[in-house]
Amino acid sequence: MLGLGQEDGRFEEYGKDLKDFTEFCSNNEEFRNVIANQVFPVEDRKAILKTVMVKSHFSDTVKHFLSLLLDKNRIGAIEEITRHYERLTDEISNIARAEIITAKPLKEEAQKKLVNALEDLTSKTIRAELSEDSGLIGGMIVKIGDLVLNGSVKAQLEGLKESLKRGEYS
Repeated sequence: MLGLGQEDGRFEEYGKDLKDFTEFCSNNEEFRNVIANQVFPVEDRKAILKTVMVKSHFSDTVKHFLSLLLDKNRIGAIEEITRHYERLTDEISNIARAEIITAKPLKEEAQKKLVNALEDLTSKTIRAELSEDSGLIGGMIVKIGDLVLNGSVKAQLEGLKESLKRGEYS
């Protein structure tokens, strides 16, 4: 589906449709359980999915993709599929997701400076996902793909502790 989206320039729209469908499934657990449950005949599950799709704003491409997932008994993995699609579209769009973990909330100005610095470092547009962990004591941890920048006070104390154990500070 991503290849088709790249060809017709609608890959972001398809991603939004997938995300909307995933949210619909999360908000309607009974619907999700029925269409993903192989106990029910495929034709019945397809009829239910089709009824919902007729009332949706989704593109025909996404509707066909969801029907194919149901045929292949993969509709239950829609959350993972949507997350993977988002990662692929981010890659195409030169966007990197940064998980930023801080001990305390960052002020908006500090957050903007950090994002700008990460964009300079990666040469990509950064989508920051902020969270807090009081166990860090201070500082922050930034994860961008496989890159981990650990500037937490906790990590610095652990490093100092290891150095003391090795006798580097005698």
